[in-house]
Amino acid sequence: MTTPDWLLQHGGEARVSKNGLSLTAYVAGQPQYLLMLAPVAGKYGCKVVQSNNGKRLDGGASFPTTEAAFQGGLDDLRKALGW
Repeated sequence: MTTPDWLLQHGGEARVSKNGLSLTAYVAGQPQYLLMLAPVAGKYGCKVVQSNNGKRLDGGASFPTTEAAFQGGLDDLRKALGW
């Protein structure tokens, strides 16, 4: 998984966890957002949570693969941030 260009342009980085079930979005070197895979009716969803207050930012969509779920979660994050 590579960090999307829009996140790089804002001094950010995306890091996948060792177990591959979550991704942390760092901004200015600090972990700001947590993206967690979740099962959704035989598919995958991605919960997007702001790390400092637990606010959910995801749209609740489902995806056929874990990679697509992470991409969808990052897209939800981008939209929530207005980037």
